[in-house]
Amino acid sequence: MYHFFIEPEQVQGREIAVIGPDVNHIRSVLRMKPGEEISVSDGRGKTYACVIEALEPEKIRLGIQKIQEISTELGAQVTLYQGLPKGDKLELIIQKCVELGVSRIVPVTTRRTIVKLDAKKEASRVQRWNGIAHSAAKQSGRSLIPQVTGVYTLTEAVREASQLDVCLIPYELAEDMEKTRQELGAVRPGQSVGIFIGPEGGFDEAEVEQVMKAGGRPITLGRRILRTETAGMAVLAMLTLLLEE
Repeated sequence: MYHFFIEPEQVQGREIAVIGPDVNHIRSVLRMKPGEEISVSDGRGKTYACVIEALEPEKIRLGIQKIQEISTELGAQVTLYQGLPKGDKLELIIQKCVELGVSRIVPVTTRRTIVKLDAKKEASRVQRWNGIAHSAAKQSGRSLIPQVTGVYTLTEAVREASQLDVCLIPYELAEDMEKTRQELGAVRPGQSVGIFIGPEGGFDEAEVEQVMKAGGRPITLGRRILRTETAGMAVLAMLTLLLEE
């Protein structure tokens, strides 16, 4: 079933009005017709199973069949503090981590970050990054659209993450897999979790120490060294197994 996002005010009683670019997508790209089923979420946790009632010039009218109560969200609210990588790697990270259930993605500059963005470039990138998050949330049937923020310094990210329930930092020098299993297994539904991933080359020792002093707990992702675009996905996959049992 095709899935789309709407604003809460588009819900009027037992009807929903789809407006904007999705109108053309539903009508001209998907070529959907009245009577076909469609799923929509309001971006705040409610998902509606609907049927298309009418294709109008500026909107598509949907009739609500039922409000779905099964959540597609991960359970814990996970913020990925991702060291800003080179090229378009962050776009892949956003797409796949949204599919895996991340709640929020914060790009972070570190000592080993190569990419430098001025204000104009950053604003353009943030807009594009959020568009990718929106598309990935739609494709994967999420009920919420994860936010991608502007770029933080590591100090800003650590200050924010210190207020979360759990803070984890995969670190290549961490070796105790049993401790990692315990740290991940201790995460409970409803908790807020921060995951720190370094850029290419990882965090330097002083940065790891900075995160750990703020409550970050080092974990290992196995005997292999993962790329920056893989590490966050690995942690989210592990959390999915533990939180959705």
